[in-house]
Amino acid sequence: MKILVTDDSKAMRMIVMRHVRQAGFDDAEFCEAGNGLEGLEQVRQENPDLILCDWNMPEMDGHAFLKALRSEGFDTPFGFVTSESTPDMIALARGSGAMFLIAKPFTVEVFRDTLNAAGVS
Repeated sequence: MKILVTDDSKAMRMIVMRHVRQAGFDDAEFCEAGNGLEGLEQVRQENPDLILCDWNMPEMDGHAFLKALRSEGFDTPFGFVTSESTPDMIALARGSGAMFLIAKPFTVEVFRDTLNAAGVS
C-alpha cells in the first residue's frame, strides 16, 4: 500500500508515518508533500492508495487539495489528520469526499481504529 502524507510540517509527516506503521501498516510505502499543490503533483506521479492530509497549509490547503483531486477525477481514499475538528469542519470534509478526520493529538489506536473502520487495508 502506498500512502501520501501531506502536511507542511516535516516533523508531523514523520509522526503520522510512524503512527500508521505502528497501527499495523508496517509494510506501507510512503510519499510526502508539504502542501496541497505538491500533494496534487505526487498523486499524479505516484498514484497512492490512500492520502492522509493536514487541513491548514500554505499554497493550497487540504480542503482545496481534496476538491482539486476530485475535480481531476481522482477517487483516491482521503482522510484528514488535523487539529481542526469542529462539527462544521467534519461535515465539510465528509461532504467534499473525505472518508475520515483524525484530530490532533492522536494515538496509534486512533489510527488503527479509524483506518480499519474506513476499510483501509
